[in-house]
Amino acid sequence: MKKRTLLRLIGGAALVLPFGTPAFADTLAEIKKAGKIRVAIDTAIPPFGMTDDKMQPTGSDVDLAKLLAKDLGVQLEIVTTTGPSRIPMLQTNKADIVVSTLSITPDRAKVIDFSIPYADHPSVVAGLTTVQVKSLADLDGKKVAVVRGTTQDSDLTKQAKGAQIVRYEDDATMAAAVASGQADILATARSLLPAISKKNPARTVEPKITMQTNWLAIGVRKDDPKLLAWINDWVKTNLKNGKLAAIYKQYHGVDIPTDELLAKSGS
Repeated sequence: MKKRTLLRLIGGAALVLPFGTPAFADTLAEIKKAGKIRVAIDTAIPPFGMTDDKMQPTGSDVDLAKLLAKDLGVQLEIVTTTGPSRIPMLQTNKADIVVSTLSITPDRAKVIDFSIPYADHPSVVAGLTTVQVKSLADLDGKKVAVVRGTTQDSDLTKQAKGAQIVRYEDDATMAAAVASGQADILATARSLLPAISKKNPARTVEPKITMQTNWLAIGVRKDDPKLLAWINDWVKTNLKNGKLAAIYKQYHGVDIPTDELLAKSGS
């Protein structure tokens, strides 16, 4: 009887332990075993993500992902995404990480983890040169184009309650709307304005209001500490050696604030 009782106790303990111990994923090991990393990138938001004349993905986020995969010693598989689908693709395991102009926000941090930031990303309200807008209050009653689910969408919803917000599914659709005259004002990243203006030079847009400076980071699923630690070390290393700054400068024509980014990482 004592032996059977002891076995029952041991079995009961074995059942309890898994529930009392946090379950962590090890995506890093899975990536190395598979020999590839699946990276979600929006290829319709130049100069971060786009396609070249041979219809191959290019842009600053694409080059960052290529460098990361190379340093990890695996092949890169780009999983095409859009602004609204970036986080869902990560949560449903359709991608291992997200590198797609993903700004760090408190709401997003509730459902995914972020690496330390690798670039800054000023968010602006822009408009045609003829548009007179100097503050968010000036947007009352005006139509403002924005991509659904972005930080600009969130900021406008909270801070420009009198604006008529028109939401588009991706940057390409929003840019087409501005080029065709459907919208004279938009909220987006400052870095996207040249590409938007290029679609129709007669409707060139310029920044009117800086809403905030966002910080771009790599998105990782919750409870995946080994992968997150590796990525954080990788970002720090490539900020210090200047490789991330060179990639950003090549595509955006401006410098990232490397010292400020490293300060945010604790380095």
